[in-house]
Parts: sequence; structure tokens; C-alpha cells
Amino acid sequence: MSPPPPPLGRGRRRAAQAFDAALDDAELVVARTALAQGRWQAVRALLATTGDDWDRRGHRVTVLALESGTAAWARDWLLAEPESGDAAVLLAAATVQRSLTGKDKPDLARDACHSAAALVPDDPTPWLGLLQLERNMGAEDVVVRLFDEVRHRSPEHHHAHHLMIARLAERCATAGPDPLHEVYDFAHWAVEQAPADSPLAILPVVAHAERYRVLAAAGLESTDPASSGHWVGRRARQVMKAAFDWWLEWERDDHPRRLIDLNFLAHAKFCEGRGAEAAALFHRIGQHQTPEPWSYPDRDPHTAFRAARAGALGTA
Repeated sequence: MSPPPPPLGRGRRRAAQAFDAALDDAELVVARTALAQGRWQAVRALLATTGDDWDRRGHRVTVLALESGTAAWARDWLLAEPESGDAAVLLAAATVQRSLTGKDKPDLARDACHSAAALVPDDPTPWLGLLQLERNMGAEDVVVRLFDEVRHRSPEHHHAHHLMIARLAERCATAGPDPLHEVYDFAHWAVEQAPADSPLAILPVVAHAERYRVLAAAGLESTDPASSGHWVGRRARQVMKAAFDWWLEWERDDHPRRLIDLNFLAHAKFCEGRGAEAAALFHRIGQHQTPEPWSYPDRDPHTAFRAARAGALGTA
């Protein structure tokens, strides 16, 4: 049976506004739709063709795990193919998501991730699931160890680095603006470790936004990011220029999470007051806006994105 159509009226408008975590991955959207209809074979084929493209695999598994029925279908798949690493990884990711939303206990998710990791020891995705689980609740040493497990298997893992940036930004929340905060050091270290064409080049911008989120929530920055001054200091401008220059030279159309980076960079350029540069980024983003960082610190991301895009494109 096909899923029912969205409701008429306001419900349909809300559905049209919904952020899609799949971004522009058309193959993922097709497989996700099939999974929602109870056909896990499409997901089986998708993950088989994804292979060891770890960033793409992590992205696809994480998005599939968000669907409410994924855990049940992954269990069916695993019963049919007990040695399937893909089925175990998908079940682990889905159990993590259920744990994060209070539907499963964290220990169940941890066990599922460790079981998947034993089946596919070279795959960083089960460790990514554990890192997602512990990003908020885990002790510092646990989070660092899990990040190291991911990085050992995939040194440039995009999602894992973003999770670490978000966690580190929350240290010393009430210390106020500090250009020497460790989240900035971590971001620059990651950039230095990566090849010149790595999307990790955008991490300093992500670090800047994540630190703003923390400072604004603590009442130490204006809740209006564009008027906060957080993006207009000398050091901030250097960071934003380096990231924008990297994008102009190395734009990675092939990376599955590049639109997340483009949203962070467009947000930074808009807050910096660089309208022309922001406009170029908004053209690239199209309709693929992401909740972060437009929601920072506690804003409606749709409204914030539309207002910034209109301002940059001159359509306000």
C-alpha cells in the first residue's frame, strides 16, 4: 500500500516546508520511500552500491534510521540474512535514533552498535552511531574514544567531526567570547590534518556557529546572530574568507553532506554582511536548507533562512 497523501490546507504547507535530511540524494529518497512501504530490498541494494564510501554510507544510514519503521524492517532483514553487515548497521543506527527519542534504552542501542561493529570491523558507521548516542550524554573520555574509533577507520569523516565540534563548543559555556577556545583549535587541527580538497576546510566556520549557539543560549551574545558581532571580528573575518576561498577553488559537488557545509557558510556570510557572497551560496543551496545553523540559538529555521536568503538576493 502507498502511504496516504498529506492533509490539505495548513498541514500540506507544513509538509512542503519540512527539512529533508536526505538533502539532494535522489537514490536515498527512492530507497527510503520503498522502506516506508515495507520493501527493504531497495535499501539492501542502495547500501551494497554505496560500499566503503564512508561519508555517503554514514549519511544514508543515518537518514534511513530516522524513519519510524526502520528498526522493525532491519530486524526482518537481519533474520533473513543473519550475516548481513548492512542489516546490522542499519538496525544499530535505527536503535540509536529510537534511544535518542526515548523509545529505546541507551544500552540497547550500545549493544546493537557493538554487534554491528563486530560484523563489519572496518566500518566506521557503528561507531558513528555510538558517537551520536554519547554526544550529549557521554563522558568526555567516552566521546573522545568514540571519535577516535571513527577517525581510525575514516580520518576525514565529516559527520563525526561535526559532532565533535558541537560537543567541544559547549565547554566553558559561561566563559564568554574567547578566540582561543578549544573548539577553534580542534577545527584548525582537523583542517591541517586533512588534504587540501577536504570539506573539513569548512570546520572553522562550523565551530564559529556552534560556539555562537552556546554563547547566545547563555545570554552572552545577542540572540540575533546578524547583529551579535560574532562574525565581524578580525579573526572571524579571516576564518570566513578562508572557507569561502576554499569553496571557490574546491567546491565538492560529489560530497553527500556538502549542503550542510553550504548552509553554515551562507549563514556566516550573511551574518558577516557579505551579501554578494551569501547570494552565491544561496543559489547553490536552492531549496536544500538545513535546520542548523539557521535555528541558532532558538529561532525558527524556516523563517531565518527565508529572511536571510531574501536579504542576500535582494528580494526582501
